[in-house]
Amino acid sequence: MSSTLLEKKKPKPQLVEDSIQPFADSAVSTSVVSLKSPMHNAESLRIALIEAQYALRDTRDKPRGRGVLILVSGIELAGKGEALMQLREWADPRLFKVRARLPVDPISPVWLQDSNVLPEKGEIVIMFGTCYGDLLKAHMAYLQDKKNMHKKNTDSDSNTDPSQKMTGARFQREIEYLHTFEQDIRAQGITVCKCWFNLPWDDLQKRFDNVSKSDQKWLNLYGLDWRNKKQYQELQRLRSNLGSDWVEIDCRNPDTRNLVFGHSVLEALRAPRLPITPAARRWQLSEIPAPLLAPAIVVMEKEAYKSSLKSAQKKFDKLVHQCQKRSIILVFEGMDAAGKGGAISRVVQPLDPRQYQVFPIAAPESHELRHPYLWRFWSKLPKATSVFTNITIFDRSWYGRVLVERVEGLLRAGEWQSGYQEINRFERDLISGGAIILKFWLSISSEEQERRFNARQETPYKRFKITADDWRNRKRWDDYLQAAADMFEHTNTTDAPWVIVATDDKYTARLAVLESLNRRLEVVLGEGKR
Repeated sequence: MSSTLLEKKKPKPQLVEDSIQPFADSAVSTSVVSLKSPMHNAESLRIALIEAQYALRDTRDKPRGRGVLILVSGIELAGKGEALMQLREWADPRLFKVRARLPVDPISPVWLQDSNVLPEKGEIVIMFGTCYGDLLKAHMAYLQDKKNMHKKNTDSDSNTDPSQKMTGARFQREIEYLHTFEQDIRAQGITVCKCWFNLPWDDLQKRFDNVSKSDQKWLNLYGLDWRNKKQYQELQRLRSNLGSDWVEIDCRNPDTRNLVFGHSVLEALRAPRLPITPAARRWQLSEIPAPLLAPAIVVMEKEAYKSSLKSAQKKFDKLVHQCQKRSIILVFEGMDAAGKGGAISRVVQPLDPRQYQVFPIAAPESHELRHPYLWRFWSKLPKATSVFTNITIFDRSWYGRVLVERVEGLLRAGEWQSGYQEINRFERDLISGGAIILKFWLSISSEEQERRFNARQETPYKRFKITADDWRNRKRWDDYLQAAADMFEHTNTTDAPWVIVATDDKYTARLAVLESLNRRLEVVLGEGKR
């Protein structure tokens, strides 16, 4: 009736390191910009920038359109703002957006903080204040605390949640996750250019001498004392861990600095979109799980169902309260009319409506198509700052990439095949931030689906649930079963398992969902107590 795929022996999902190309292959990965280029003539650079801006804008509604993201970071007083002001004079200021924010405490996944300001196709976004700056500040604060504790021979932060400390291991892990996130958005049309504005220690001190005391307070936004040489050296050391794809801009000469920054932006504007991942020469079809081929037909008595449902809902409500500091993400996929809506209704029935949100997912809107595929799901994820809502339920989800878009031929084979690992990385990042993920596949027999379709057409308040596309999709029944089998094979992981609920009986299905959910929460809570 209901079983997870965890007992199935299969290799773990491919590690990120096995599937991501090194940054040295990036279209914008050089750390040295030659000043001998004729484009470093200011007037020529100006013309080239404007031409590149309009060429980028023209890709806005094209399938292979591009966006450009410029990340700006570096040493204070290096002239980041001045370089941007000069860029505004050279380029068309109407065709780029500038986003600036103060540093925040990093919460995994750190990329989620800025995901809502990523450029869409045809746009260029320049960001001051980035996830990299957040990580640098947090890790330097951690190192300073360690030094202070060592001097005092105390353990004053023993009450701090260890998972929230930006230790060296966590710092490196977050950087790796950021890199793979950037690789995923690059693969879907966003060129990422990262500029580090550098200034030697002696030059920094000379500029600091010329800053009025009233303005010096603004130079401590990242928690650094720029008069402290050891902190400066520590920042430069840590900066080398951010990756080799940063463009280092020497800021001693303002004119040279502005030209190098302008040319870096130009290279990003002109960079071609990455090619589509080639399809596997021989795609190995996965074995279709037996329950999908022959769903259970045993019917549960109504009274027994009501009693068991009430008990399961009471237990679920209790478990949810024990998980209040963690987000719960539930994914419901399955055949049309398999009972996803009914199961979701029973899951949320015992809960306070402020505790959850349900998102029914349909085909993407036109504005959503201008963004990376997963963009429309990022904004729906539970926020760490939410007081009440910690449960997010998706009725259909990001798995449409490897289901309907594959079956309907909306993607090339290489695109949906690479989608499995992108999804695995996405879910891994959410789990790293403490999310609990459980995915349900609801399945019924073809005969039961036809019966439910007919019943919907004959019931006035259910007619909206049935469309011509639903009837048409029945012809692709076997294709959807195969797509589901491949999905289980490539995205069933220990931390984000699939649960198959295959039965023609609605009562059985609803109860199976709740009982599986309760078991999963008990396991996760038990692990947290160890």
